[in-house]
Amino acid sequence: MNRDEAIQFVVHEARLIDAKRLDEWLTLFDDDGRYWMPLARGQQDRRTHTSLFDEDRLLLQIRIERLKNARAYAQQPPSFCHHLLQTPSVERIDEAARRIWLRTEFNYTEVHLHERIALAGTAHHELVQRDAGLRIAMKRIDLLECEMPLPSIQLFP
Repeated sequence: MNRDEAIQFVVHEARLIDAKRLDEWLTLFDDDGRYWMPLARGQQDRRTHTSLFDEDRLLLQIRIERLKNARAYAQQPPSFCHHLLQTPSVERIDEAARRIWLRTEFNYTEVHLHERIALAGTAHHELVQRDAGLRIAMKRIDLLECEMPLPSIQLFP
């Protein structure tokens, strides 16, 4: 597995979100890939605890379609976002399983109308190598502010 390719994958993924190329972003997820944002610091199990987000490809697709719908009142005018990433670091590689785990500290800004959300956190990517290239098996977002009251997050930190 190529470390540099995995790091560039994570950077590319954030750029797709910022550019609102969400259909293309969704293709980065493996068939059983998940996007998870725990509600509590240190939460280890998404199945037995409430989460801010816990979405499979179908739920991500539904959310993307809602964001694109011209009749989505909450998106008129649309929200925009920006990711500021530290360089992703490779945490572990399992050559036999064709998996690589990365950690990326980030600042995320989302704007809508006259409101601005600023969040900080750590993104944990578990990537799997497929014949078509790297895919996201799990993207976990640990927000620094996870236990604080949060405004409505429209896009994807």
